Parts: sequence; structure tokens; C-alpha cells
Amino acid sequence: MFARRSNRHWLVLVLALTLLVVAACGGAPSNQGSGGQDQQAGTGSSGQAGDGTSQPAGRRVLRMTHSWPNQIDPARGSDMASSVSLINLYSSLVYPTPEGNVEPYAAESWTVSDDNLTYTFQLRQGIKFHDGREMTAEDVKFSFDRLMAIGEGFAYLFRGVVREVTVDDTYTVSFHLEQPFGPFLNILTRLYIVNSELVKENIKPDGPYGEMGDYGTEFLNVNDAGSGAYMVRSFDISSELVMERFPDFFGEVAPNAPDEVRIIGTTEAATVRTWMSNRELEISDTWQTAEALASLDNIPGIDIASYLDGGQLYLMMHTQKPPLDDIHVRRAIAYLIDYDALVQQIFPGTEKARGPVSRSLVGWNPSLPELEFSLDKAREELAQSRYAGQWDQYPIEYAWTAEVPALEKVALMLQANAQQVGLTIDIVQTPWLQLIERAGSKESTPHLASIFVTPSYGEAGSQLRARFHSSTAGTWEQLEWLENAELDAMIEDALATVDFVERMAKYAEVQARVVELFPTAALYDNVNRHAYQACYVEWPQLQAPIPVLGYMQDARFIEVFPERVASCGN
Repeated sequence: MFARRSNRHWLVLVLALTLLVVAACGGAPSNQGSGGQDQQAGTGSSGQAGDGTSQPAGRRVLRMTHSWPNQIDPARGSDMASSVSLINLYSSLVYPTPEGNVEPYAAESWTVSDDNLTYTFQLRQGIKFHDGREMTAEDVKFSFDRLMAIGEGFAYLFRGVVREVTVDDTYTVSFHLEQPFGPFLNILTRLYIVNSELVKENIKPDGPYGEMGDYGTEFLNVNDAGSGAYMVRSFDISSELVMERFPDFFGEVAPNAPDEVRIIGTTEAATVRTWMSNRELEISDTWQTAEALASLDNIPGIDIASYLDGGQLYLMMHTQKPPLDDIHVRRAIAYLIDYDALVQQIFPGTEKARGPVSRSLVGWNPSLPELEFSLDKAREELAQSRYAGQWDQYPIEYAWTAEVPALEKVALMLQANAQQVGLTIDIVQTPWLQLIERAGSKESTPHLASIFVTPSYGEAGSQLRARFHSSTAGTWEQLEWLENAELDAMIEDALATVDFVERMAKYAEVQARVVELFPTAALYDNVNRHAYQACYVEWPQLQAPIPVLGYMQDARFIEVFPERVASCGN
């Protein structure tokens, strides 16, 4: 039912961005339309982080740091920085809610056929793209066709689900499914609608997409063709995206929403602290260490925002590589993790997981137990293994992601505890791109790896499909190489179930079966933590978090009050 999500996209993306940095020295695309006027940021703009400016006179500026790179092409971006950018630049047919449902957005209404195979959407009339052109059903179809032709970003959500998209009239568009798909409306939050005419005007004829040439990829790497609350003013692809508020946006905007939004590519702790101290940065990235956040929290006027994002940190175990092909060894390794120390000391503020899906997702199974730390139980499991007494012949490799230093502490904890029960674990610091490449084959995938995975939409099915369906084996989302036909069928059946209550019950059964197979240890439910300027920034999404990547930083709902900066303290 589902096609595999490619690992190579990530490596190609980094190489492409490197080339674009060089290309940025040349001229911008011929028709800038609603996109950035320059490929380099900071051209006559104000309020740049680190420029000594707190809030420029007469302007409300929101500056956020993120890990890089940032892909603002809706057919390519899918990580945190890219998702935040796309949500602010583009509109989708529907918008996610904190409860895991959706509400109308660019579509004002929709109907579903009796066989649940056709979804017909009525667009709001009068929605303007950033160049002033009105959105029509043709733009929706073009956006979908372009996404699937390029096959990157969030295309994997629709592959094997949607057969075709048809235009019924100017404001009516229909999606025809391959078979019923229960959370179909949820995945539409990831179809960002582009201005088809603007993209066509900027297509390069030499490209891999036939008559569509490059399908506008060069143009959309540094410009937008959206209808969102913000539009690209400038984009330095190596460091910073600057967005300007779009005055003709059709949707809700808070009265004191920022006039300008800057997404800045750094997570360096000293830089973030300096900017936050000088009131030159409003919201930090979520990759600051516990120590860095504690230091920021001591600055007057700065608070730490915490919210469950639907993701988990997993200890992925290669189920087809000895000795982890024995379930007793996998269970033993899970008993070697001190979960209290993990959530209290290494990742303070997080919550111990209960099952392979975060409790913040609709469809989580609350009946599953938390994992526990017990050397005695680990020894009991190892005694039942067919490898018992041969542990010296089976050293276990643990690859931890070099870009997240705290993960080394997890690896060292496991290594020390494993020694007490006779297991040898070799720790290998591994750059993220190298780990992605290694995940591509069973032979090169390490025995163990600790990886964060966040759902693409707010239902348990998103995580279950991405983490445990055979279509994702050999990608960074599933280093376990589970490849279990029975589980695949259960996941597919759950996703094909249209009745909500019945689908939730099937999600619960899938989670219980995953626990029985034990391919992974869910270490904790991830809590995103940001330092932010609470003394002059109001962030209402914190009161009702949306567990979908990027939506917590939809800037049109965040309010900035420059007049309060002077009262923040030193």
C-alpha cells in the first residue's frame, strides 16, 4: 500500500543547498512575484538578531532560531525549520486543531462520497496569493501534482493514498483515493497550495520533470508562491529567512501579530544567550541543552515554554542483526535504561513514555505499561536467550547522533549498565547524514541508535505507519528493520478505517502488538522547550498545543508588544 520514503533526499538536499549558496551570488530569478527580492538576507531591513536592535521603532519583529538547513519549497521541506516556514508562507485546505481534528482553512467546506473514496472541497472565494492573484481549484491540483512529481517533502503521506485530483469548477476540487483512508483530512494539513501561474512563469526548461522542466524548484528554493499570512522578503539560504506580513491575508491574525518574522539558522548556545539577553531574539530553538535553558530562565523577563510535540525519543534495535534478532536481548537492553535519570537529569521536563506512541496523540493506548530499569530482570532475559554464554562473540554497536550531545549521555548510561550484566556495547559518535546513509542497508545499520521521530499529523496512525510499517524499513525513521507482514496488515487496516472510534481501537491494538514484538524502546515523550521573551511576547498556542510539527510557531497568532521591552529588566 505504501511506498518507501527515501533517505537519499536528505543528502541530496544538503548538496543542493551548498550549490545554491554559490548560485546566490548571481542574479535572482527573472520574475520575483511574491517572493524574496534578494537571495541574501539583511538588505536594508531592521530588527536583525545580533544587530543591537531590540524592537525597531514602529515595528513588531519576531525572531526565532532553528536548526538548519531550511527548505521553503512546499514540495521539498518537511523538517522543523521548513515546516514553520511553510506554515507561515502558505495555506492548506484545512488546519489542525489541538484535539487532533481539522477545521476549514482555504477550504470553507467539503463533502465525502458514500464509498469514502472522493473528497470534494469548496474553496473560499477571494483568497489572494502574495502577488494579488486569486486562488482557484487549478492551484490546488497543480500543487498536488507538483508535490507528487517531485516526490520529496511530505509527498510520502499521499503516495498510495490519492489516485488523482480533479478540478470540478473554479472553486471546487476533488480528491479521488485509491481506497478509504481514515485520517485523509489530517494529511491535507501538509498540502501547501502554490500559485500555479507564478510557478509556471519561473520554470527552467532544463529539468527532470519533462514539459515542466525543473517545476519551479530553483525559483521556490529562495522565493514563495503562497497565500499565507507572511511572504518572503529575503532569504539567505545559509543562515536566515526574513518574512513580511501579507496585508491581504484571508484568515485570522492577532491584533499585535508581528510585522516581520525572522527564522535564523543557529542553535549555538552562547549566541542564543547573548541575543536573548539583549532582547534581540524572541524565541529560541528547541535544541538548547538543559543547562543552557536553565541559564536563560535566570534572565529577567524570559520564561521556558514547554509542550508535548507528539514525538518520542526511541532506542531503535536492529531486529535482524545478531544478537538483537533475539527478543530476549532486546527486552534486556530496555531494562538497562534508567528512565527516571533520563527524564530528570539528561532530558529534564520530558515525560516517560508509555508505549510506542506519544500520549499527546489522538489514538494513544493508555493501557500500556511504562518501561522500567532493572538489572535483575535484564539478567533473567539474557539467561533465556539463545546467545547466552556467548556474549563476548557479539559486541553491540550503539550509534549516537553527533549533533545532539545529550544522546552521548544515554549511550554511556546504557554501556555502563550493560557491563554489569555481561554485554559489551561499543559507542560510536555518528554524524546525522552518515547515520541516514547507514540506515539504507541491513548490513550497515548499527545494532542500536537513539533517534527522535515526530508525527506528520496529529493521530497515532502517523507515528505507527512511519515507525513500524515495512515501507519505512531502511530509512532513518525505522532502523529496526521490523518487516513484519502481520503488523503491516494491521496498520493498513487501521488507516483504512473511516469510523473514528473503530480506527482509534485499531490503533490501540497495533500499539499493543508492537510492544509484544518489542523492536524498540520508547524512552520518553518529547517535550519541546523554548526560551522566550515572556515579558513582551504572548504565545497563545502554549495554552492549547497542536501536536503537529511546526504549527506551534504560526506567527499570526503570536503577539509582540515592543512597548513592554523597557520593563523587562536587565
